[in-house]
Amino acid sequence: MLSLLRLKWVVRKEFIQTFRNPLMRGMLFVPPLLQLILFGYAVNTDVRYVATAVLDYDASVASRDVLAQLSSSGYFAVTHHARNHRQLQALLDRGAVVAGVVIPEGFARRMERGQPTAIQLVLDGTDSNLATVALAYAEMALAPAPAFVPGLPIAGTPVELRPRLWFNENLESRLFFVPGVIASIILLVAFMLTSMSVVREREVGTLEQLLVTPLRPLELVLGKCVPFGLIVSVDIVFIGLGAALLFDLPLRGSLALLAGALLLFIIASLGMGLLISAAAHTQQQAMMLSFFAVVPITLLSGFAFPIRNMPAVIQWLTYLNPMRYVLVIERGIFLKGVGADVLYPEFLALAALSALLMAAAVLRFRQRLD
Repeated sequence: MLSLLRLKWVVRKEFIQTFRNPLMRGMLFVPPLLQLILFGYAVNTDVRYVATAVLDYDASVASRDVLAQLSSSGYFAVTHHARNHRQLQALLDRGAVVAGVVIPEGFARRMERGQPTAIQLVLDGTDSNLATVALAYAEMALAPAPAFVPGLPIAGTPVELRPRLWFNENLESRLFFVPGVIASIILLVAFMLTSMSVVREREVGTLEQLLVTPLRPLELVLGKCVPFGLIVSVDIVFIGLGAALLFDLPLRGSLALLAGALLLFIIASLGMGLLISAAAHTQQQAMMLSFFAVVPITLLSGFAFPIRNMPAVIQWLTYLNPMRYVLVIERGIFLKGVGADVLYPEFLALAALSALLMAAAVLRFRQRLD
């Protein structure tokens, strides 16, 4: 039978052991906040001020107006003026610019006559995402106004386009990525705490001392999980405040619902960390296994890449990933403001995976102790 008294003393021992080292105290709270800041600003697919070279063979008022229209869009910054195609190619080869605009000779004359004319846009396709977004921005910046101004009919058609963006009105990528950063930090901290703690006990010999006490395996496992779950919860509070203050991440849904989802994800992460601790013999092995597990879990969660774009076999594997479900819940609560009536399938899947992982961890840990 589970003894709350014995469990209390194991939890107390874990807190004392964890916070005994001043360096460890700082590592538990400072790095997660730094990771949020670094990832929040670094993981960003927004395209701003694309370095652009201009090759203007016409040198007319019309060509300068076109270039001014391009620069005033806010997406392109003219940093170089090339004299010929060879110099433009050299700038692209060196990576000095991402885009090159070539205006042909006689551009203004053909425009005055109403003749078809063209402007060449050369893009560095090394980064396909950047090139695709820059191409779309250039088409918007250089296209005739009637085709792109909201509320005006598209030329030659009776259709009136009125675009309206929901949930992320300014299309800021950080609002999409920051919830994923929160989940990845929770995963990493929970992995490292649980896996390293149990292996450290085994290395220094204190695990054998615990086994000769009246402690049951379940009490020992819960005594490990409860302190680390509380530490991760405190990290979540700091990370959440940082996301709200630094990145203006809105919370449009229920805070209680979000807390419940994160609690389930903490349980799942602690369970995976215990499974790693049962498989590792040294702290180095535990650290390597943790990093080996964190990378595929993050990649297969929809953190950066849409799951629907993955091969069918990989998509089926993502159903076993608890981070997949917590990201859907986080983004739904933060950005859309939806409730349990919409997110209940993700909650059920996350709860089932959390229970399964924790049960497997307790069973594997008990077998390892025996």
